[in-house]
Amino acid sequence: MKYLSGHRLSASTGPSRWDGILLLFRAKDLAPLINEVAGERRAMKSVTMAEARLSDRPRRCAPSNDSSLTPDPHLGPGTTFQIGERHESHFSSGSLCATGNWGRLRGMKSIVTGSVRIANAACGDRRWLRIRPSALDTKFLTFAVREPFPSRSSLAELVYGTVTAERPLKLRSHMPENGVIFSDVMESDYLRFTGGLQATIDRLRAGGDAS
Repeated sequence: MKYLSGHRLSASTGPSRWDGILLLFRAKDLAPLINEVAGERRAMKSVTMAEARLSDRPRRCAPSNDSSLTPDPHLGPGTTFQIGERHESHFSSGSLCATGNWGRLRGMKSIVTGSVRIANAACGDRRWLRIRPSALDTKFLTFAVREPFPSRSSLAELVYGTVTAERPLKLRSHMPENGVIFSDVMESDYLRFTGGLQATIDRLRAGGDAS
């Protein structure tokens, strides 16, 4: 989906194996569905995607679910985060910026679930946080930092938040090597993100999806 622009999409899933969060139909529904879409008799919904733009080239990645920034964890503080007027340097195992719809139910759900359950176990607290999706055309993204480590040269306060058109997420790499940005779990299709490069992540309104 991330390679398309303005296309109509319909997707199916096997309910016995997959949750079907991203895929809305079963295989048996596809034949009549495709006919309805081709005949413009099916309602469509717009899907908000994310966009990552790098300072050294026009190339960008535009995921439908989430963008991952993965540094080499042995190289020390790797990235400066800035959103609005807030900024800080991070030493972490990476970060994620997810769409408010599908992305919150996949990558972001994984990060938040692990963080909350570890905190509950460590602190003896049994409170639970449930991640809920927003509309497909939601106007925000959500970012989170994985395993942030506070040190003399890194902080761990700006580790979760919302990205909007007015307040995009800006990143500066301090990684001499092995820093990459990739999307939708497709690690082979990555953008190099090493020392001195800057990335801006914002929402990108995509095409329609059959409802």
